[in-house]
Amino acid sequence: MQNENVKMPSREAIIEALKPVRDPEIQIGIVDLGLVYDINILPGGLVQVKMTLTTPACPYGEMLINMAHQAVQKVEGVNEVRVALVWEPVWDPKTMASEEAKDALGIW
Repeated sequence: MQNENVKMPSREAIIEALKPVRDPEIQIGIVDLGLVYDINILPGGLVQVKMTLTTPACPYGEMLINMAHQAVQKVEGVNEVRVALVWEPVWDPKTMASEEAKDALGIW
């Protein structure tokens, strides 16, 4: 029987936790860059994050995955985090989530 007092994390809380995770090379957050493709919250506090990198050759890939994992782990109600790195669809700078990120990279 699941404890009814256990708070399930919200998608919004997960996104907020991921926003400060920045690509150290270009100093833009992974959410604003559009690198977070999907967030799945399952019973028991399991959070699955599907993300990509700007390029497979990104020298900070492992570090970004670890930073995302740590950020989500701090959200209330999260008991387990699984971050999956995917390459489909290929990241496209035109799909960035913020106009500020597009402006900073000169993409229009």
